[in-house]
Amino acid sequence: MPTIEIPLPAQTTYAELLDLCEIAAFENAFPEEGSFSVKTQGARRYWYFQPPEKGHPTKLRAQRYVGPETPELLARIERHRQQKESQALRRKLVVTLTRTYGLSAPLPAVGNVVAGLAKAGMFRLRGVLAGTVAFQTYPALLGSRFSGAMLQTGDVDMAQFLNVSVAVGDQTEPMLGLLKQIDLSFRKVPSLAREATTRYVSRKVLRVEFLVPNQGAESDKPMRLPALQTEAEPLRFLDFLIYQPVQAVLLHGPGVLVTVPAPERFAVHKLILAQRRHRDAAKSRKDIRQAETLLQILADKRPEDLKLAWQEAWSRGPSWRAHLTAGWKRLPESTRLLLLNVLPELSGSK
Repeated sequence: MPTIEIPLPAQTTYAELLDLCEIAAFENAFPEEGSFSVKTQGARRYWYFQPPEKGHPTKLRAQRYVGPETPELLARIERHRQQKESQALRRKLVVTLTRTYGLSAPLPAVGNVVAGLAKAGMFRLRGVLAGTVAFQTYPALLGSRFSGAMLQTGDVDMAQFLNVSVAVGDQTEPMLGLLKQIDLSFRKVPSLAREATTRYVSRKVLRVEFLVPNQGAESDKPMRLPALQTEAEPLRFLDFLIYQPVQAVLLHGPGVLVTVPAPERFAVHKLILAQRRHRDAAKSRKDIRQAETLLQILADKRPEDLKLAWQEAWSRGPSWRAHLTAGWKRLPESTRLLLLNVLPELSGSK
């Protein structure tokens, strides 16, 4: 499936937007008043922010989770008091990317939902945006324009590891109340088989679903995500998808800083997922198309990243290898041949 290289000025514009969105998200989450502190758990150090009580500047409220210590986080904390948000500039950059360079923006209602979740701390608490909305961020991230037919959706899929949700020690508001602040028409999707709610819908035909990697034997019993105050549907193979995610910008409003799966993991996961859509041929075909687009770009621009992700999945056992092989065989011949040059594991799958 053909893709078009985005001009270098557009890639530079996106890099500037990403940097500004990172600064703005940090400042919005942690206002100037308050202090940062660090806790050590095992071999890792984790940072927290303690804002003052409103009306009582000397009284501190409960700590809020910031993230694991990295050089980038330490630098962001250092410049926290020195930077000012420039929303107008960010809006201008988003308009440039969407109108001048033709990059895809989400449906406005979808963008509003993701922006609302981001503002509430969804990504600060290490939630990961998955599905087609995450796929929308990859053209700018990879410097290539995709076909618009694969980019639009009214579904917002959010995922989080259960151990992360427990460990962060912070939480959003209860999910239904939070979504109603974005759109009053949001409601829980009832299930006859279980009391727990993992999905929410609005009158604008928006669907927000929460996912969690399956633990142990395959099960459809929902798990509680305490940090996000909702139940989530357990899915096999999801742990591979959302491991070591990356930051990107959703081109909506002044830009929304989101956390998405690494594109090489997204591509490999889509090949696997396509084989499990036994009752939805249309979604299975869409999975293959999205995987094909990313695989072509990654084989050219990031072959080592693709190779590492593929080898990790390939090493997980016979079931994984069977799904990957079956997915590879569904790709167009030109894409299969391209992958053979990068992925030696496929040489016996012809």
